[in-house]
Amino acid sequence: MKKSKSSSRWLSDHENDEFVQRARREGYRSRASYKLLEIDDKYKLLKSGKTVVDLGAAPGGWTQIAVQKTSPGGFVLGLDLLEMVPLPGAELITGDFSEDAILNLVMQALDGRPVDLVISDMAPNLSGMKEIDQPRAIYLVELAYEFARSVLKPGGTLLMKCFEGAGIDEVRALIRSNFSKLNNVKPKASRNKSREIYLLARDYRGQGAS
Repeated sequence: MKKSKSSSRWLSDHENDEFVQRARREGYRSRASYKLLEIDDKYKLLKSGKTVVDLGAAPGGWTQIAVQKTSPGGFVLGLDLLEMVPLPGAELITGDFSEDAILNLVMQALDGRPVDLVISDMAPNLSGMKEIDQPRAIYLVELAYEFARSVLKPGGTLLMKCFEGAGIDEVRALIRSNFSKLNNVKPKASRNKSREIYLLARDYRGQGAS
């Protein structure tokens, strides 16, 4: 089947993308690695010995960075609906963490460890229609937020992808009710034409917060 002009253009742009090329040269699983590297360089989220949970981890670009930055002594758990190629230094779970059976596996893997940081680069399969894509994106953000509240230790941090649009201000208000600090972050590796933004919530007040 002949490729459409739009798909051919996307492939060309992708192949010529600075961060795609860097990822291949430097051995990262995806260009998304550079988003986390830039955010961490500024906010110092990842440190040796920390416990990190990576939601929507496939193909493993963020998980790779988390393993590198938390060694020695760290623990990194990656989850995704898609099966991932094993990654030395990380424990990987395949499945939907909103399902009780998978959440039980997560809690077993954590084995009582207090979680310092939850990171989420989850995004829905985009249709190109805002009225469909935005609610799906907000739903994933809400899932990540509720998961983080259930596992983060007081003072912990949540970093998650969202898209500017309907529902985002409500998410920000929800975060502010349970975290002391909130930053909106747009790393250089995030494509300019994308509405993608990262919400960085720090200093979790604990499950007793409103």
